[in-house]
Amino acid sequence: MRPFYTLGGIASVVLAAVGAALPIVPTVPFLLLAVYCFARSNPEWEQRILDHPTYGPQIADWRERRAISRKAKVAAVLAMSAGVAFTALTLGFPYVWISIAVLVIAGSWIVTRNE
Repeated sequence: MRPFYTLGGIASVVLAAVGAALPIVPTVPFLLLAVYCFARSNPEWEQRILDHPTYGPQIADWRERRAISRKAKVAAVLAMSAGVAFTALTLGFPYVWISIAVLVIAGSWIVTRNE
């Protein structure tokens, strides 16, 4: 099973890197998945993610308290809002309703997490 966890962790880190560049794709959830996979396959890589100066504290907060900082909540909701605006400008209706549904569902879940 270790090779599958390693592959899953690497794929998650790649998706997190894409998320760092694109406002629509999340970063930290993919890093959480990578940490989960690396904890079962390569603890050294898990620790490298946990030691990251930007994302490590967010992952530690989630692991320990299931908490999301206010700054991260605002950034997530703003990024999803930008995605709604982008969808409205490029695809228009009815496709924008999908983006709005994601914003409402995911955004409300994010906002209601501990800080």
